[in-house]
Amino acid sequence: MRRWPIPAEVARCLSTLRQAGHSAHPVGGCVRDLLLGRTPGDYDLCTSARPEQVMALFAHTIPTGLRHGTVTVLTEDGPVEVTTFRREGGYADGRHPDGVSFDVGLTQDLARRDFTINAMALGPEGEVIDPFDGQRDLQAGVIRCVGDPDRRFAEDALRMLRAVRFAAQLGFVIEPETEDAIRRSAGRMSLVSGERIKAELEKTLLSPHPERAGDLIRWGLLAHLWPVRRCPDLTGLRALPPQPVPRWRGFCQATGFPIACLPVERVLRRGVCHPEEEIIHRLALSGGELAALGLRGKAIGQAQRALARHVLEHPEDNRRDSLLELVRALERK
Repeated sequence: MRRWPIPAEVARCLSTLRQAGHSAHPVGGCVRDLLLGRTPGDYDLCTSARPEQVMALFAHTIPTGLRHGTVTVLTEDGPVEVTTFRREGGYADGRHPDGVSFDVGLTQDLARRDFTINAMALGPEGEVIDPFDGQRDLQAGVIRCVGDPDRRFAEDALRMLRAVRFAAQLGFVIEPETEDAIRRSAGRMSLVSGERIKAELEKTLLSPHPERAGDLIRWGLLAHLWPVRRCPDLTGLRALPPQPVPRWRGFCQATGFPIACLPVERVLRRGVCHPEEEIIHRLALSGGELAALGLRGKAIGQAQRALARHVLEHPEDNRRDSLLELVRALERK
């Protein structure tokens, strides 16, 4: 029996479901992370129990998505999503199944998932249940769709962004058939909300390999927002702090991508479009000193922004004497 470092409350959920006569398994990303030696950020369980049976077994639950078989169980170790084994119907909107049915077992449930590395589960003895060779792809560092990639992306266009994001986060490659299917299906990205695109692109930018964000441009995944396919080498983004403002700013400056075409927070948009505002509080010449020179009201802010823009391009000039000379030059104009 193989023992995994599964949190006590997650193990209790599994035990409760199994003692009630149901199959239950950790599934998906948590299994992938455990195999990689990482601590999963959260745990998803799949089970033969119907949603109403899951809710009857646990005192604290949220009917997160009963239509799709998902119940969130609230535990001391955090929320645990429990989803009934299911098969999915059509995908009229290119994002969500039109309906699901709960008449399948574990293998059929795993078959509906996006990538082989996310289509694994753990059995009662800790064994890895892996009908689609996810462990092989995990060891080889490959992102590969389960089954036909064209079908997977026709079901849910967001999976194309997820493929690039996983490759960036894990340092994996996207296998050729999956990449070719992404290129063929890129036009379906118009079915995905701007909020989801922003979230996946940001995760890619904050990853150890932010340069993979360039694939979204080259492969046409952002073409419905910004019709450009050329993209420079973005490897330099790795040198920037893995924080939203510097990584987004570096991406937008290098590619010309207009951040305003996505629904982003005002703070992020201003940080990207007005980088000088970050410099103002670090200027070697304060607002009080500018006031002492005779500047008043809006003139102080205008001078600070002008100085900050200069320091952005010439950081060596962020000295009091140099900034005083710049202010005097501005006053003479």
